[in-house]
Amino acid sequence: MSSTAAHPLIFDRALLRRRRMRAVALGPSTFLLERVAQDLADRLATVMRHFEWAVDLGTPGDLVRRALSGTGQITSIAGVDPLMHALRMHERGEEFSPDTLAVAGDEEVLPLRDGALNLVVSALSLQFVNDLPGTLTQIRRALKPDGLLLAALLGGDTLTELRHAFAIAEAETEGGVSPRVIPFLDVQAAGALLQRAGFALPVTDVDRITVRYDCALALLRDLRRMGASNPMVERSRRPLRRATLKRMIDVYEERFADCDNRIRATFEIIWLSGWAPDESQQKPLAPGAAQRRLSDALGAKEISAGERAGGGMRNE
Repeated sequence: MSSTAAHPLIFDRALLRRRRMRAVALGPSTFLLERVAQDLADRLATVMRHFEWAVDLGTPGDLVRRALSGTGQITSIAGVDPLMHALRMHERGEEFSPDTLAVAGDEEVLPLRDGALNLVVSALSLQFVNDLPGTLTQIRRALKPDGLLLAALLGGDTLTELRHAFAIAEAETEGGVSPRVIPFLDVQAAGALLQRAGFALPVTDVDRITVRYDCALALLRDLRRMGASNPMVERSRRPLRRATLKRMIDVYEERFADCDNRIRATFEIIWLSGWAPDESQQKPLAPGAAQRRLSDALGAKEISAGERAGGGMRNE
């Protein structure tokens, strides 16, 4: 059961699905997803293990499943996506890999049995989940003991340039600021959420990608073709004023352009990995359980608390 009812609704999931469908119709921009899919395959290749049952959760299209099929580490992988059936009809003749299964499902209410999977992967999808702690808990429950989660989501510095440019433009032209760029998770919070969800051996790290565009309008067009236009519930319903758009473009070019007049756009990728707990996993020693003193291992003299290196304690 989803726990989103107990959490604020940040994202309009129905709107997100419509915008992803629009992106498919326009011809999706997939360069970022292609890079993340290859990075995910490379990261999984460092895990010396075979996974029998795997799920690709929420990733748009089948780029991740295609990349992972080349590793030889997975027997069967299914894609779980709320748009899966519609995407099959709109992919303009492009077929999914014959050795994969695709089913309709939602990242917020997973259609998965407890303890059914050896591996869950996800790419550039979980940043749009309203109840990320709940989704991570559902993933952990769906994993067999010692099963692996490996996911990438957009992080806190993503589109920071666009956020700043819009804030300045709106403040100057409209006298206030509305949420134009969604809030993204930071890496410290991501690690805490893995622990909260009950994952063992949680690891997080960050990859920052800078993409350059001829102008801010080209960036906005790319975001539309990624299906990543603002899906926030609290977004402004007013049409974007021409004066605000023009000022945003000017601010962007003034503050975030290189010497060749091309602008920069930052995409921060947060990587998450964690394992479903199992007795076979390495565990930290309990306090006081060490068999040898650190000073013995280092060949150094141990000095008690309060004792000075040059001698005993001295009254001041």
